[in-house]
Amino acid sequence: MEQVFLIEGMTCGGCVSRVQSAILTIPRVESVQIDLANGQAKVLSEEKIAPAELRTALAPLSHYQIIDPANSTATRMGEPTATGAFQKFWPLILIGLFLLAISSAIAWDSPEPMRRAMEVFMGGFFLAFSFFKFLDLRGFVQSFSRYDLLAKQSSLYAWIYPFLELALGFGWGFAGGTFSIALVTLLLMGFGAIGVIRAVRQKQAIQCACLGTVFQLPMTRVTIIEDLLMVIMSLFFLIPS
Repeated sequence: MEQVFLIEGMTCGGCVSRVQSAILTIPRVESVQIDLANGQAKVLSEEKIAPAELRTALAPLSHYQIIDPANSTATRMGEPTATGAFQKFWPLILIGLFLLAISSAIAWDSPEPMRRAMEVFMGGFFLAFSFFKFLDLRGFVQSFSRYDLLAKQSSLYAWIYPFLELALGFGWGFAGGTFSIALVTLLLMGFGAIGVIRAVRQKQAIQCACLGTVFQLPMTRVTIIEDLLMVIMSLFFLIPS
C-alpha cells in the first residue's frame, strides 16, 4: 500500500538521502520517494506503516519530525500546538527580546529615542539573521528556494540574500533610517512576505529559512508577522513626519 507522510526539517539533497535510507530500514517498506519541495515522503509497503514506526526510524537523525496525517489541519500545516509553540519559536523570541533590550538601552538618552531604538533594532535584526544564514549558506539557499518567489526563479538571489541582510544590518546600525535603506528594506521584506504568505496558505509543511538551518522553525503565521513587522517599521522611516 502507498502512504504519504509530511516530514519537517528537510532542507537539502543530503536530508533526502538520510531520510530515505532511515525509512528503508523499516522491514515492511519496499520503496520511498521524497518530495523535498513539499516536505513529503511517499512510502510503498506491504502493509500500513504507523507514524510511530517512522519516528523511531528517524529518531537517530534528530533533525526531522514526522507529522501524522491524522492530526488536525493546524498541525499538518506546521502550526505548533499551544504547548509546543514556545519550544519551536524560543530562538526567535529570545533574539527579539534581546534586540529589544539592547536597542532600548542604546536609545535611552537619544534626542529621538523611539526612532533610534527602531534603527538599532532593525540593524541588530539583520545582522543576527544573516549570521545564522552564513553558518550553513548552502542549506539556507536550498531551504529558501523552496518558498521565496524570486529565489525559485534564480538561485543567485538566494545566495546573495544573506549579504543583502548583512549590508542592511550595518546600514541601519551606522547610517540609520535613511530613505534609501528604508526603501530597500521595504522591498526586500515585502516581497519576501509574499512567498511566505503563499506557502502558509498552501499549507506547505516546510521549514522557515529566516534563521538558516540551525533552528528547525516551521513555516507559520509567526513568519508572516515577522516579515510584516519589518515592513511596517521601514514604512515609519519612509512616511514624512
